[in-house]
Amino acid sequence: MALYAAYASNMDPEQMAARAPHSPMRGTGWLAGWRLTFGGQDKGFDGALATVVEDRSEQVFVVLYDVPAWDEKELDSWEGAGLGVYRKIRVRVETLDGDVLAWLYVLDDYEGGLPSARYVGILADAAEAAGAPDDYVKDLRDRPCSSLGDG
Repeated sequence: MALYAAYASNMDPEQMAARAPHSPMRGTGWLAGWRLTFGGQDKGFDGALATVVEDRSEQVFVVLYDVPAWDEKELDSWEGAGLGVYRKIRVRVETLDGDVLAWLYVLDDYEGGLPSARYVGILADAAEAAGAPDDYVKDLRDRPCSSLGDG
């Protein structure tokens, strides 16, 4: 069983249950020293894709999941890990019970570009469903975005 940290649509427990049904939510935490951003605009059909980059002055809310090997393969497929869209790295997540090490998917592409308003809405809804603080959800909803994919 591996511990995974989700910062995008997989923060929503229902979304994660559909993608990795044997992976229970373990809790939430923060990636201190990281910033949520977007990139790889040419890889996404709906504008730029969510990712995180190191930034000492920021932090990103994450949801932690215990993922068994059989769900890990499915999750890798959903995240495009086999296609080189995202890659997995190990990160330290701060939780109320102490720091833990978890796997995290990061975009294997440049930073830049705008996500669609629809995609930003999905991310904000997922964060809200996962119990992210209200100000974090508001900041997500207020992010600049394009009208791509909103029709």
